[in-house]
Amino acid sequence: MPSLIAGLCGAGLAALLVTTISGQSPASPHAAAKPYAVPKLPCGDPDLEGVWNYGTATPLERPAQWTGRTTISDQEAVVWEKDNAQRRSSANNTAGADWWEPQNFILKNRRTALIVDPEDGRLPPPATPPAGRGRGGARSGAYENPEDLGLQDRCIAWPAAAPPYTPTVYNNNVGILQTKDNIVLQSEMIHVARIVRMNGTHGTMKSMYGDSVGHWEGTTLVVDTINFDGKINYRNTGDHLHLIERFTRTGPDVMEYRFTVDDAKTWSRPWTAMLDMTKIEAPIYEFACHEGNSISMIGTLQGARMAEQGK
Repeated sequence: MPSLIAGLCGAGLAALLVTTISGQSPASPHAAAKPYAVPKLPCGDPDLEGVWNYGTATPLERPAQWTGRTTISDQEAVVWEKDNAQRRSSANNTAGADWWEPQNFILKNRRTALIVDPEDGRLPPPATPPAGRGRGGARSGAYENPEDLGLQDRCIAWPAAAPPYTPTVYNNNVGILQTKDNIVLQSEMIHVARIVRMNGTHGTMKSMYGDSVGHWEGTTLVVDTINFDGKINYRNTGDHLHLIERFTRTGPDVMEYRFTVDDAKTWSRPWTAMLDMTKIEAPIYEFACHEGNSISMIGTLQGARMAEQGK
């Protein structure tokens, strides 16, 4: 990718995968008295490079027991975290309790919801009347051929790979590599690399992960993404999603990540979520789920044939 290398802004192309980074530290719930001075790269842009973890136990929407509360006490959080860990350990699912990353057991900053707008921490009402939405590789139920299985079943694309970045069971890491003209956002989940064109304009081609352009607002990276093709279908948005992401480094090891979801055909108004990413001393590891996921796919198709035969 000669154009990417030519615009190199940071310390080096290998930084995304192998550079070690400053030690991990949890986000502090207390704001610093003095604003953090974001370091700059040699090209003069704010330095967001490194590997960032966005895992947290904080739910997207505020649970009913925390209605009207944006945060809870340390004592309440400890009790909830313990109960939540017990629920996960007893759940009957493919990813057992040992699959969950440590960050996913912590209510980071003791917040009760990732959603910050609306203020009640809940998704806004759906649009009226309901609109048709993309199905994202939905199953037909017949399992006649591999295409009847979803994209995630075939390890082609996962909603958890973003955008936007929302915590899932594991692989909640994104590597950032900056150049003057492009910024690469590489998800550890299913090795998705998004290339954000800086100060560019949107094209017309649609893709699973949309078309991203970016610009700087002070020290905040703003990424505007449209032209989703609806195959991943984030929360039933289909191809109508307009996503705005904001990355703001607020400390040596902390970056505030906000994203606004705008889809008038799915919700009655836009909504915004916020979480803190923590810089970690680790590379982006290979995601081993290969395209096709052949063993699972073959087993599913064989099971469907056996069901047809009444076995």
